[in-house]
Amino acid sequence: MASWLGGLGSGLGQSLGQVGDSLSSLTGQISSFTKDILLEGAEEVGDAATELHVSNSRLREIESINAAQKLENDRLKKVCSDLEEKHEAAELQIKQLSIEYRNQLQQKEVEISHLKARQNALQEQLQKVQTAAQTAQLGAGVLPAATASASYVPEVRHSSGFEGDDMDFGDIIWSQQEINRLSNEVSRLESEVDHWKQIAVSSKVQGTNDAEQSEICKLQNVVKELKQNLSQEIDEHQHELSVLQDAHRQKLVELSRRHREELREYEERIEELENRLQQDGVSTDAVDDPKITEQKKKAQSPDGGQVEELQVVKDLEEEIRKLNHKLSSAKAENKNLLKEQEFAKLEKIQIAQDYEKLKSDFDALQRSVAEQDALLKEQKQLQSKTSLPQDVVSLQQALLEAENEIARLSSLNQHMITLKEQLKQHTETDSIIKQLKLDIDCERKKVSELESEKMKAFKELDSQKEKLSHCSYALNDLHITKQQLQDNIKDLQEQLRKAQECNSHSKKEIGELQQRLKEREEELRVSLSKLTEKNNEESNYTCQDLILKEREVEIAKLQEDVSEGKQINEDLQKSLSNLRIENGKLMTAIEELKQELSDAISEKKKVHLEKDTLVEALKMEKKQLESELNETGKRLLEQARNYEQTIEDLSKARSMDTSALQLEHQRLVKLHQEKDFKLAELKKTVEQMELDHQETKEMLTTSLGGQKQLTDLIKEKEVFIEKYKNQALQAKQELEEYMEVSKKQDVLKQNLEEKDRSLAVMKEENNHLKEEIERLKDQQSRSTPVVEPKTLDIIIELESEVTQLKVIKNNLEEEIKVHKKTIEDQNQATVKLQQSLQEQRKEIDESKLQCQQMNVTHERLFLEKDEEIKNLQKTIEQIKTQLHKERQIIQTDASDLFQETKVQTLNGENGNEKHDLSKAEIERLVKGIKEREMEIKLLNEKNISLSQQIDQLSKDEVGKLTRIIQEKDLEIQALNARVSSASYRQDVLSLQQQLQAYVLEREQVLAVLSEKTRENSQLKTEYRNIMDMVAAKEAALVRLQEENRRLSSRSDNSSQDMSRETIQNLSRIIREKDIEIDALSQKCQTLLTVLQTSSTGADNGAGGVNSNQFEELLQERDKLKQQVKKMEEWKQQVITTVQNMQHESAHLQEELHRLQAQISVESDSTSRLQVDYNGLIQSYEQNEKKLKSFSQELAQVQHSIGQLYNTKDLLLSKLDLVTPSVATAATVSQLSGVQCSPSEALNEESKLLQNELEQLKKKLQEKDSTIRILQENNQRLSDSVATASEIERKSQEGTESEMRQIKEKHDVLQKSLREKDILIKSKSDQLLSVSENLSNKENENELLKQAVTNLKERNLILEMDIRKLKEENEKIVARCREKETEFRALQETNMQFSMMLKEKEFESHSMKEKALAFEKLLKDKEQGKTGELNQLLNEVKSMQEKAVTFQQERDQVMVALKQKQMESSALQSEVQHLHEKEQRLNQELERLRNHLLEMEDSYTREALAAEDREVKLRKKVLILEEKLASSSTAVENASHQASLQVESLQEQLNLVSKQRDETMLQLTISQDQVKQYALSLANLQMVLEQFQQEEKAMYSAELERHQKQSAEWKKKAENLEEKVVSLQESLEEANAALDAASRLTEQLDIKEEQIEELKKEGEIRREMLEDMQNKLMNLMNSTEGKVDKLLMRNLFIGHFHTPKNKRLEVLRLMGSILGLKKEELDQLLSEEQRGVTRWVTGWLGGGAGSKSVPSTPLRPTHQNIFNSSFSELFVKFLETESCPSLPPPKLSVHHMKPLGAAGTGKTSSTPPNSQMQDSSVSGMGRRPDANPFLAPRSAAVPLITPASSSGHLLMKPISDALPTFTPLPVSPDASAGAVLKDLLKQ
Repeated sequence: MASWLGGLGSGLGQSLGQVGDSLSSLTGQISSFTKDILLEGAEEVGDAATELHVSNSRLREIESINAAQKLENDRLKKVCSDLEEKHEAAELQIKQLSIEYRNQLQQKEVEISHLKARQNALQEQLQKVQTAAQTAQLGAGVLPAATASASYVPEVRHSSGFEGDDMDFGDIIWSQQEINRLSNEVSRLESEVDHWKQIAVSSKVQGTNDAEQSEICKLQNVVKELKQNLSQEIDEHQHELSVLQDAHRQKLVELSRRHREELREYEERIEELENRLQQDGVSTDAVDDPKITEQKKKAQSPDGGQVEELQVVKDLEEEIRKLNHKLSSAKAENKNLLKEQEFAKLEKIQIAQDYEKLKSDFDALQRSVAEQDALLKEQKQLQSKTSLPQDVVSLQQALLEAENEIARLSSLNQHMITLKEQLKQHTETDSIIKQLKLDIDCERKKVSELESEKMKAFKELDSQKEKLSHCSYALNDLHITKQQLQDNIKDLQEQLRKAQECNSHSKKEIGELQQRLKEREEELRVSLSKLTEKNNEESNYTCQDLILKEREVEIAKLQEDVSEGKQINEDLQKSLSNLRIENGKLMTAIEELKQELSDAISEKKKVHLEKDTLVEALKMEKKQLESELNETGKRLLEQARNYEQTIEDLSKARSMDTSALQLEHQRLVKLHQEKDFKLAELKKTVEQMELDHQETKEMLTTSLGGQKQLTDLIKEKEVFIEKYKNQALQAKQELEEYMEVSKKQDVLKQNLEEKDRSLAVMKEENNHLKEEIERLKDQQSRSTPVVEPKTLDIIIELESEVTQLKVIKNNLEEEIKVHKKTIEDQNQATVKLQQSLQEQRKEIDESKLQCQQMNVTHERLFLEKDEEIKNLQKTIEQIKTQLHKERQIIQTDASDLFQETKVQTLNGENGNEKHDLSKAEIERLVKGIKEREMEIKLLNEKNISLSQQIDQLSKDEVGKLTRIIQEKDLEIQALNARVSSASYRQDVLSLQQQLQAYVLEREQVLAVLSEKTRENSQLKTEYRNIMDMVAAKEAALVRLQEENRRLSSRSDNSSQDMSRETIQNLSRIIREKDIEIDALSQKCQTLLTVLQTSSTGADNGAGGVNSNQFEELLQERDKLKQQVKKMEEWKQQVITTVQNMQHESAHLQEELHRLQAQISVESDSTSRLQVDYNGLIQSYEQNEKKLKSFSQELAQVQHSIGQLYNTKDLLLSKLDLVTPSVATAATVSQLSGVQCSPSEALNEESKLLQNELEQLKKKLQEKDSTIRILQENNQRLSDSVATASEIERKSQEGTESEMRQIKEKHDVLQKSLREKDILIKSKSDQLLSVSENLSNKENENELLKQAVTNLKERNLILEMDIRKLKEENEKIVARCREKETEFRALQETNMQFSMMLKEKEFESHSMKEKALAFEKLLKDKEQGKTGELNQLLNEVKSMQEKAVTFQQERDQVMVALKQKQMESSALQSEVQHLHEKEQRLNQELERLRNHLLEMEDSYTREALAAEDREVKLRKKVLILEEKLASSSTAVENASHQASLQVESLQEQLNLVSKQRDETMLQLTISQDQVKQYALSLANLQMVLEQFQQEEKAMYSAELERHQKQSAEWKKKAENLEEKVVSLQESLEEANAALDAASRLTEQLDIKEEQIEELKKEGEIRREMLEDMQNKLMNLMNSTEGKVDKLLMRNLFIGHFHTPKNKRLEVLRLMGSILGLKKEELDQLLSEEQRGVTRWVTGWLGGGAGSKSVPSTPLRPTHQNIFNSSFSELFVKFLETESCPSLPPPKLSVHHMKPLGAAGTGKTSSTPPNSQMQDSSVSGMGRRPDANPFLAPRSAAVPLITPASSSGHLLMKPISDALPTFTPLPVSPDASAGAVLKDLLKQ
């Protein structure tokens, strides 16, 4: 800021100083001029008018000079405007460029959007893949086995990879990369084998012995055997590892599943038991079976231990996480170690490291073993608590060990690979050969060590196997426990069955017993009847009483037996009910167990499926790894054989001749050196490729990130530019205004100075005139009174002049005041302008600061965007690696990258230009302010600054273009390197690089030639310009000299003509300059043709560029542009097709996933169906068994019933036998008369019967026991049959599922193979098409490069022309300045000359006047008159005085002359200065000529050097052609290697085909087995169907029963739900009622309080009312039968006071008041003729109707109104009566209820206060009884209590005896008549 202001101040100071110098020179001249005028005026008295005339002429001259200066100013303004127009044109060009850049930007933005869309599509694909992976994870279960699979996955995976998957895209890509790497290694090893074979052949040619050959063969055989052993051991080791992993995974899955299932089962059982406990309650606790209680305990114990198990599981998960972290860290350490191994060079160090690493691995394994032992101990401790978590831990440890072993094996493989690589480098010298032998010994030792270590590893493996066996034992234990549980369940089921059977048996026994009881009762009845008959018959016998007693005892016993039987029956029924309850419970338990079993079976099947899939995947991986390991083993063996062969050859050669060995050694060294050189070259190429790749990546990032930022920047800059443009326009306008104001000020200042000068002159003249007047007065006083008329006239004239001068002075003074005011205003304006300028400067500074801040923010944004771009790049790279890289790279890289880099560079240039333009515009604004102040000089500086900026821009652009070209070349190289394949690509790349180098060199040569031609043409044009300038300067000097001469000669002509001529001359010069500029532009246009001709002249030998070639190139460029457009369109189409393909692939993937999901769902459903089917079969079998058992039981029962019938018959027969024996005994007794014999016989018979009964009971019991034993045997047999059938079925199902899975997998593999073949074919087609496109695009790129170089050359030519034109412009501007200075000097000289001429003219004029005066004097003397002597004397005096003045003037003139001489000497010095300038210019011309000659010489030298370069380049071309030939041979070698590779691949294919054949054989065998299984299955199914048919009936019955039960339960549930709904509704209603009740209670409380208050008030009022009533009663008693005298008197007087017309109305009123009827009134009125006395007497007589009225005393107002009518007085009376003297008691209306319907008519006529109070409550009237406090007085207070009514007086209505006045609210406007009418209506 300070420097800027300082520069401004210095510029202003310079300009002001120059202005001040010019002003001082002007003022000096003017002051000298005024002095001369004053001196002349002093000498001459009578020449005032001439002096005025002279002064006026001078003023005109000055005005003309001013006009000339104004014209010059206008001319300069025009020049300024022209320059501004040029500037605007330049700006327009810049704008066009910016528009082009913007268009390019838009195109690039479109491309970016396409790229973003592609990226989004890729990301979507990634996400889909991730989702698929996640679904796969969910399907397979989150297993720790994933870590094992992850160990196989390489470190190539990124963070966003799928770590959980067993196989994913990352694995596939990695496997492809591995295959490529291995194939490369194979080719390399094969080439080495060939090399060593050649060496061996050469060594054999030189001479070998048979013994040595035999030794070599032996060694080779040993090596082969060792390697075979190694490979076999590695294979076995890996096989064991894979098997272990599979077993671990399977066991883990099984354990986790079982654990989950058991937990679920336990939880479900617990829930069920809880539900049962809640349902059954206390009643079932006593009856429960002990086994059910045991089950409960078992269910409760897992429930208690579940928490512990969960905690253990959580701990184990945390340990697993920690172990995973450790694994990842170990992997990272492995990576670092591998890098260190790769970088290590010496073999011994590496082997030592390998040894150490192996040791460390061994230690780690030992540690892991120790940890395993510790963990096993822990497991043993934990086994008491839980068995499952131990298995998990052991399996995890085993997994970790397996992973460690895998890592160790991979490290061993890598060590072997590194050893191979290192062995290459140790075939240099004899010492290396010796070292190799030593190394072989060391290696053998290490091999032995390794073998020992392997043995140790095998031991460790054995230990691990033992541990695994322990784990398997633990698993077996688990299985046994499960089987025990299942056996328990089966036992329970058997017990259930037995209980059911017992129930049925008990039922049958009860029935049988009941039947027996009935039979016995019947028999008893029969026997009793018989006994009674016998008693009747044997009444004569004496022993009847005894017999009867005995029978009664027997009957009592039998009755007791019956009661015992009944009790037993009741107990049995109770036990039956309990057993039924238990049966129901057991049935539910059985159903639940069935469900659980079905679920378990389904889950098992799922697990089996998952296991199978996992096993297959692992088998695939295992096969791949085995194949890879076999290949690596073979390679190692081959390498070892090769090395051994080479070692043996070398040893043989060593044992042979030393000379031959030396030769071989030298040859080997050479070969080794060549190989090293080749390796170094290859490394360099690789490094270059990597660098190119990085650069392309950086370019991409910058392009992607820069585009957005640039667009934002451009927008912001455009906004800023618009703001600054507006500010610049405003500043320009203000500057123009200030310029105008300053010009006006200058004009006014000049006018003021002129006026001041004229004032000073006038004052001096006034003084002179005053002195002359005084002098004349003195003369008059001295001389005679005779005064000549001349003097008087002169005096009068002088006085008039004086007055005029005073007027002029006054006017001038006024003008001075006005000018001073204007100056003050202008000063103020300038101050304001300065302030505004300062403000503008501040704003500019602020804008600069803002720009800086914006730049800082933009830089930050750039950094952030770069980071974002890097992240995006990473994601893009990941996506590219996951999705097929090569296709996309080949499709997009060649075209897209080129365009993107173009966009970058263009954007960068655009951004820089924008920055530069914005700065330049700020600088222009500042410079514009300076230029307006400094006027013409700073405009030229502005031109220079603009030209410098353009030069800088052009230089920057050239630099940038060159950089862009280099970057493009590098990118193209990188792309070529990417596209081409290994050896062929390298050759092609090298050739392409050479070709590019040649092209670049050719372009450089052409550029040098074109630059030289340009320089030549520039020098020529400069020479011509200089010559023209010199000629123009000479012409201008000649013209100036001529003008000087003309000025000197033309002294008579005025200065105006001179100024006009000079202006004309200047305008001619300007026109000439314009013509020169036009000529220069024409020259610039013709430069191209000159260039072409010069280039053709210079490059005839070297094949230069002709005009025809230029045209051809332009045509080619147009064609190329069209082709580029077509290619871009094609590219877009390809991109769209690719996107469509991607979308289609995404859709296909989605469909695949959907189909997979459907398949999984279907498989689940099929598994469930199978489970259901199996369950049904089992239940059917069970039912069949039950049926069989029931049938057997039926048979047994029938048999027992038959036996019982037989026994019954026997008993009956025996009874029949007993009865006749009794009869015979009776007859014998009758006959013989003996009494004791029949009683004895009866006792014996009864005893026999009892014995038989007991025996029968025993038999029955024995039969029952046998039946039970048989039933148990039957059940056992059926169970064994069922289990056997189940096992067979399961095995068959397993084999069937395996066969199906194998078939499905086979089909899937075949399909995948076909798809792979199709994909490979499509990929190969795509590759071919892409390679063709690449080649086409490369050709097009080359053509485009050539076109770009041509365009750049043209651009450079144009830039050079622009520079030349700018330089010429600057020169012209400098010349203009010189001419302007010369013109100013000439003007000053002209002014001086004109002043001199005027002075001379004035002198001649004065001399002429003097001569005339002398002539007059002479004439007067000749006349000789005496009177005129005095005059003569006076004249003589005046003449003397004049002479004195003339002498003074002469002195002054002399002084002026001296000044003029000084000026002339100054002019002469200036002329000499000009001559010196001419000499300098001539010297410069000569120097330039010499310089031109030197340049031409240098040009010729450079042309010769270029020819030499061409020769060298041709030589290089020849060398490169030779290299091409060599590279072609290399290509042939590479093709040979490729063929070898193809052969090896074919061999591998044959192996694969053999493996396939073996698998097919295995398949056929398995199919045969399947057929056998199918036959056995068919047999089993036949048996099953028989069982099923029997079981179906049972199942259908049970199903119906269950359905009925479920229907009943459902009905109950629905009823309960309905009840619940109704209860909820009632609850809600009750709640609402409760709320309402609470509210009502609150209101009731409030109302009760109010009621209590009111009651209190009511009691007070009642007391008051009772007092009042007592008083009223007293009054009534006293006033009964009395008449109010006053009222009667008033009425009487009123009647007579009324007019006669209205007396009838009054009488009617009185009658209505007294309560007379209308008829009576009419009668009274009709009897008016009888006289008033009768009416009065009748009225006063009292009669029946006369009543007393309360006295109303007259008020003082009524006494004076006797003249008014009676009606009016009556109305007044009513009003006074209606308005009470005391106000009614104020009661709170809010605490009272309003009047009801009864008092509505009366409440309307309440007094106003009561109305106001009632208005708020009138709407709430509910109670029908009237409120006494709100009623009117007449209604509220009844004056008479009738005897009939009872209650309170206030509550009674008014009696009809007294008149009731209903007071109306009368409005004040209503008249008395209206009120009366209302009354009459009532």
